[in-house]
Amino acid sequence: MKARWLTVGVILPAMLVVACTGGGTTAEHASSQQSSHQILTFPITSDVKSLDPALVQSANDITFVQNLYGGLYRFNNKLVEVPYAASSLPTISSDGLTYTFHLRHNVTFSNGDPVTAADVIYSWSRAARLNGSYGYVFRPVVGYSAVAPASGQPTATTLAGLSAPGPYTVVATLTAPASYWLTELALWTADIVDPAVIPNDTNTTWWTDPSTAAGTGPFRLTSYVPKNYLTFAPVANWWGGSTGSLTQVKATVLPDQSSQVTEYLNGGFDELGPGANYPPLSAVEKFLRTPSLKRQYVNVPGGSSTWVGFNFTTGPFAPNPRSNVGDRVAKAGRLAFSLSINRTELVNVTCGHGGITCKPATGGVIAKGLGGYLGDGNDPTAKFNPAQARKDLKIWDPKGTKRRGLTYWTYASSATESEAQNLQSQWQQNLGVHVNIQATDFPTFLTDLQDKSKYMLFLDAWGADYDNPQDWFDNNFICSQAAVGLGNDDGICDPRIDAAVKKAESSAGAQSVAQFKKASRYLIDDVAMANIEYGANQYFIKPYVKGGGGNALYDNSWTQITILKH
Repeated sequence: MKARWLTVGVILPAMLVVACTGGGTTAEHASSQQSSHQILTFPITSDVKSLDPALVQSANDITFVQNLYGGLYRFNNKLVEVPYAASSLPTISSDGLTYTFHLRHNVTFSNGDPVTAADVIYSWSRAARLNGSYGYVFRPVVGYSAVAPASGQPTATTLAGLSAPGPYTVVATLTAPASYWLTELALWTADIVDPAVIPNDTNTTWWTDPSTAAGTGPFRLTSYVPKNYLTFAPVANWWGGSTGSLTQVKATVLPDQSSQVTEYLNGGFDELGPGANYPPLSAVEKFLRTPSLKRQYVNVPGGSSTWVGFNFTTGPFAPNPRSNVGDRVAKAGRLAFSLSINRTELVNVTCGHGGITCKPATGGVIAKGLGGYLGDGNDPTAKFNPAQARKDLKIWDPKGTKRRGLTYWTYASSATESEAQNLQSQWQQNLGVHVNIQATDFPTFLTDLQDKSKYMLFLDAWGADYDNPQDWFDNNFICSQAAVGLGNDDGICDPRIDAAVKKAESSAGAQSVAQFKKASRYLIDDVAMANIEYGANQYFIKPYVKGGGGNALYDNSWTQITILKH
């Protein structure tokens, strides 16, 4: 399972886990004529940890990887998966177990080495074997447990379910149908690496040397000074065609966000925001108040949701075991705490007036802008109705004993604690219930979340890796993840949800999404959580940068960016 991230309003780059490939939003342009100076500059708050596709996990790092490397598929600017090194979408057997991929014959690494089926099998098996945060992408493939066992030493180095009938054909055999797997193959973990430049799997520095950092992407690393800067240049005669207009990209490590903004205003940077290094809320508010700067601000929906979690395993919100999720009394208690939240007020307090860094969550747990979103206002549990909330409170707690000593758990940060204080105020005012607040450090908070017994009422959130509802449900809401130590933090187990998810994962296209939407409605029927906020991505982009910004999940590819005369 991937590393969980939690954020309220202001994104925390070190915790954020999302992908970064071609988007579509940009700022207003100053000119239509191209400048002779095609160099793009932007800051990153922390140095890259790894640009090895098998090990990378943070948005800060993936924004570079997606320009340097590539796999059989990738997402376009409308979040549609399209062939990359593959010549087409795979042929899938009628039982959903066998995938046949055909590679383009002209794909090469940036050092000129040709890409063959053997390189794909090596890259995928290596990613599974290294077992990074996203190694689970290859879990559906036969032989995964031998290469990446849950315990003990590996008994194999290559995924047994992979074979190469020819130099440009890869066949993958799965243990069970998994319609979502094709989507996962567009993630960075499935990018193809050159075995000729990697001394061995334990080597973690091969990517730091421009002479060995060979990928199939349109750009290549040209210099890397740790904790200082990275530079990149387009690949000459790139197999994919045009690399666009840019002749150089430079990312400078600058931890202080105020200094980033100052440097941007002084002309030192062309863009703020790539790699989830979003500008601070205070700076955004200043830009919105300043007409000359307002047009340089870009806000797009983010692929994340934040919600109030309830403990389904133990405590006052847990259903009676005999009734399970259908316990109407426990459901009334959860509904009372949800209906008493004015989400517009909450985002104004937490995310800036009007909801700058987040938006009210009214369409289910899956964030707006992603497949599976139920639509604005289609979550009845998210409607502000304090009168009904008080009625439900009496059904849940007629004697007033369950509400005593309640604590809302969060982790320590200015944004999360501000959000918690507003929830506390609203529950007091709209429900007549005092809830204590307890904040702890982030690692402890995550550990205690998965314990399933310490928190009765708590902050929870999820950020999508790719645009498929499976990423949300398999990690958060199915029965197999409800055990201690796994990602279903509230411990909910609804057989209806599991059945809908199973059907969705054996279907494709609109049928699959329809089943996931059914599962989302079951979550609402169970009042599994109180959805409160959807994330929003922030960029500052100079008027002369055409093609900057991104979409709900990904930054724009550098091939789309042009510097105009200014």
